[in-house]
Amino acid sequence: MNQIDFSQLAQEYGSPLYIYDGDRIVENYQRFVNQFKVPNLKVHYACKALTNPAILKLLKSLGSGVDCVSLNEVRLALECGFEPDQIMYTPNNVSEAEYEAAIELGVHVNVDNLNMLEFIAMKYPNYPLCIRFNPHIMAGGNLKISVGAIDSKFGISIHQFPLVKRMIDRLNIRVEGIHIHTGSEIADVEIYMRGAELVFSMAQEIEGLEYIDFGSGFKVPYKEGDRTTDIKKLGRVFSKRFNRFCEAYGKELTLRFEPGKYLVSDAGYFLCRVNVIKQTTACTFLGLNSGFNHLIRPMFYDAYHQVENVSNPAGDKKLYNVVGYICETDTFANDRILSEVRKNDLIVFHNAGAYCFSMASNYNLRARPAEVLIYQDQHFLIRRRERYEDLKQTFVDVAVFEQENLMPA
Repeated sequence: MNQIDFSQLAQEYGSPLYIYDGDRIVENYQRFVNQFKVPNLKVHYACKALTNPAILKLLKSLGSGVDCVSLNEVRLALECGFEPDQIMYTPNNVSEAEYEAAIELGVHVNVDNLNMLEFIAMKYPNYPLCIRFNPHIMAGGNLKISVGAIDSKFGISIHQFPLVKRMIDRLNIRVEGIHIHTGSEIADVEIYMRGAELVFSMAQEIEGLEYIDFGSGFKVPYKEGDRTTDIKKLGRVFSKRFNRFCEAYGKELTLRFEPGKYLVSDAGYFLCRVNVIKQTTACTFLGLNSGFNHLIRPMFYDAYHQVENVSNPAGDKKLYNVVGYICETDTFANDRILSEVRKNDLIVFHNAGAYCFSMASNYNLRARPAEVLIYQDQHFLIRRRERYEDLKQTFVDVAVFEQENLMPA
């Protein structure tokens, strides 16, 4: 990890500020791909985790493809230089029109419901499709990010495979891949292997496959002692089993994964400044110049982020509740032991690379922060801070209503 001078970055770019360590992203990517010993491996970065073009271009330079869940993500990936063949479009509950637009762009399309599968097969015969199945495996660190349970909205139930197979045969659907994704924050390698066996049992009945996509959901550490996915073990066990399946299938398929959090989470930092220290009868609040409009994970997922006072690291330890400035209860952390905090001290949140800026909003009409990339001992502004003028760009002038006396007195 780079030795980051947070004070210098705050002085140059202001705060709050998102900071990404590009060298760490490279290290994470290379560590992952080096664990798998298969003839064909392809990583598609799940860009919903962090969609900044600089991050997309960095991962593209490493050989990564990209997994997109919206048309705008697809468009951005194309603008960043990804070829259509390097893009997987994996939406959920979108319209026929959105699928058609993706098909017109020529990207790989992942279909997760029977009606859409039938529609595309009828309207775009012979267009190569990937089919997403729900393995009915309850896994993940939080119910809100477990997407493979039996009542999940994602994917086609594995119990509907006979119907899917009938549609494939009757409509001559060109199935190029099978996809599953059970959830996020999965530490147990055996969960992945259970899902793999389900996929292999279906894949052996489908001719002409080019790849199998096993999603991601790898557990990353958020604090000392956290249990994590053993990527080395996963690579060893998965490679052996996948190679054995390909031998039985009679073809060397491509093994695909689509990590997002694993690649960028621990490469990100969120830097804030202390506005106020407020002592109450119950606790001491640290009021920051940010809120859940910038970092919603702790409030949305009850997610843990390590918090550090980088302005006074050697100070005496004290107990604080770290909160934001939003007109809601936006608590980042309760009862955290930090080095003594003073007004205007800089506070940094760790593991802020994934699903942090990408989930930011303009709630309370507040601007989103800037983003900075540190790479090879240099730092670059990769998104400027929003201004008030940015926030009102899409407002429509209502002067015409006032002129016609349509507004209430």
